[in-house]
Amino acid sequence: MISLHRRPPRFAAGCAWAALAVLIAGPAWADPAPAFETLLDRIGLTPSAAEADALLDAAEARVRQAAVRPNPTLGLEAENAFGSGPFSGYANAETTLSFSQDLELWGRRSARVAVARADAGTAALRRDQATVEAAARLALAYAEAEAAERRAELAAEALTVIVADTRAALILVEEGREPLLRGIQGESEAAAARASLDEAQAERDAAFARLTAVAMLTTPVTSIETSLIDRAPAMPIITSVSPQVRVAEAERSAAETRIAVERIRATPDVTVSVGVRRFETEDATALTFGLSLPLPLFDRNRGNIEAAQADFRAADARLISARQDAEADRNAAEARLRASTSRVSAADAGVTAGEEAYRLSRIGFEAGRISQLELRSSRTALITARNAAVDARLARVRAEIDLACLQGRAPFGTAQ
Repeated sequence: MISLHRRPPRFAAGCAWAALAVLIAGPAWADPAPAFETLLDRIGLTPSAAEADALLDAAEARVRQAAVRPNPTLGLEAENAFGSGPFSGYANAETTLSFSQDLELWGRRSARVAVARADAGTAALRRDQATVEAAARLALAYAEAEAAERRAELAAEALTVIVADTRAALILVEEGREPLLRGIQGESEAAAARASLDEAQAERDAAFARLTAVAMLTTPVTSIETSLIDRAPAMPIITSVSPQVRVAEAERSAAETRIAVERIRATPDVTVSVGVRRFETEDATALTFGLSLPLPLFDRNRGNIEAAQADFRAADARLISARQDAEADRNAAEARLRASTSRVSAADAGVTAGEEAYRLSRIGFEAGRISQLELRSSRTALITARNAAVDARLARVRAEIDLACLQGRAPFGTAQ
């Protein structure tokens, strides 16, 4: 068995060349995704937006139904027929044809319509909120896919740089200026870089699959050409309340309207009727009039009134909580966006410094003035700085998404 320190350097270098040629190979990708604005125009086709639209249509249909008056009742009644004695046939029968109608007094119909309109208003606000949330999911999926693609590209570049450094080290090994251990270390680093590239490519493929599903694209995405993470948010000043607060306000208004409805239900429901009665014995007819209403002796709807009042108190508490959370979340989102913008600038400066440091280290290494360990350190710093720049840009997009959701607009867009 040949020990490591006695292995012929040229034989080791040849094996390393062959191994590096295999490590550097990678797949090619095409078929770019549409631009973010193009996908944003299709946001209404997403399942969540379509569901919100359907719920709004249902609420508007309930408004129309609530405005409809109740149907009248047509009744036919026969008395004193098919009995015994003088009532043994139908000759002495009394037949009444009546028409009755619920009057809906005390504002029953208007209260019912008011509740339906309040629910429709809430459904409309929920539709707007669902659209904003769908746009946020799309922006996040797009940004994560682009970041994953960029990390895969950086991993490929890192592999190329490591392979180049390893080749330079192997040349020095062949010339006897570096021990064989440096070549072996280079091979190990190249293998680790290839493993990192495989992992980054797997994450990229998963992110592309998520973007394809979220954007409802028929063709799988394999690349992104129009960048989103490189955009700097403008931080628009929008003074309108957040969608969450608007929904909470609408729910509170609807709950308050239901109290009036339950109170009206405690009043008697008056029904009037008019009809024609036929007297077979006298061969005569006469009109009939009627008025009916329930007596509120036992059921005065107190339980439903108290329940509606409790629901209103709960809705009021949710509104207070939503306002407090929205204010705190907005301040936090604005602070995170400002911090992430500064972080991007610092990361870019770090990348520039890392590239210059690596360039000088590579020149010094090839001239024999610095060691391979120093070259490796500067290379690692450059790779870390480039990945940190991607992470900073993704964090900026996430901060913009959070702020956009609180302001009721699409990320990098305008208010809905």
